[in-house]
Amino acid sequence: MYSFNNDYSEGAHPRILAAMAENNLTQEPGYGLDAHTERARGLIRQAIGRDDTDIHLITGGTQTNLITIATALHPWQAVICADTGHINVHETGAIEATGHKVLAVPSADGKLTAAAILQLLNNHTDEHMVQPKMVYISNSTEVGTRYTKAELDAISRFCRQHELFLFLDGARLGAALASPGNDLLLADIARLTDVFYIGGTKNGALFGEALVICHPSLKPDFRFMIKQRGAMMAKGWLLGIQFVELFQDDLFFKMAEHACEMADLLHRGIAGCGFSFRWNRETNQLFPIFPNELIAKLEKDFVFSPQLKIDENHTCIRLVTSWATKPDAVHAFVRALERA
Repeated sequence: MYSFNNDYSEGAHPRILAAMAENNLTQEPGYGLDAHTERARGLIRQAIGRDDTDIHLITGGTQTNLITIATALHPWQAVICADTGHINVHETGAIEATGHKVLAVPSADGKLTAAAILQLLNNHTDEHMVQPKMVYISNSTEVGTRYTKAELDAISRFCRQHELFLFLDGARLGAALASPGNDLLLADIARLTDVFYIGGTKNGALFGEALVICHPSLKPDFRFMIKQRGAMMAKGWLLGIQFVELFQDDLFFKMAEHACEMADLLHRGIAGCGFSFRWNRETNQLFPIFPNELIAKLEKDFVFSPQLKIDENHTCIRLVTSWATKPDAVHAFVRALERA
């Protein structure tokens, strides 16, 4: 069985494992106060072109999302996201558990627009309702789409005009930045958002996300919230070592480029067999629509996730490629599709 179920089925890039093994018996200060973490911060600041950011390394995406949102919002405030957004669908009510309502906006492509945000704001008029204060977007989105520079710029300007924090979930930011046609740079994201993170877990790290705080009001006492929410690793240098490797020699981008190249290869093979897709392929996630009986045959040799029932006989599935996906695995899937 070969898995196209996600982009974190494998462990970590060999360079990361080698660096961790090399430093295995070196004693380090705990809780992210080590030299590796400080060096990682320096490399990330260099990559985004800003020295005025606070950077925190956190183990996973859900923790990063809930800590960031809980820190930014007062108890009566809420966060806006697309209805497909990770904080709305796949985090078991983690944001609501912090005391903050998630306001979901219908979206056909997983993305938000200024117009959609404005419509929601117009429906929250007074103190009898929660006060929208943060906009949450992800790049790439849960359905594999990505934001253009013009789209992100429009949302950023809207948020600043309406005094809303803009938070970008970058769990799959590598795939978004490495995808064909992308016109965003890390520096653009640092300029246009108030806080964002760079995902390592889904791009070749063993675990870890690098949260970048740009807005001054979100910086004070952030480590207190990390600790209170159980996300401050005693062995924080294990995160630091990984992000040093990720941001040396463009390893982060090289791995993301490979994932996108494998997705393109898989997309061409599936399209060549005459099948359509629920959403356009822009990053490393594909959403083909297959007959149910074909899916049953493919499940004998491959692991993937059903996503959406199209009709009685057809279902949209999700296929995800990673930094470690081999061309042979892609060709094997296409051959199985052709045979079936």
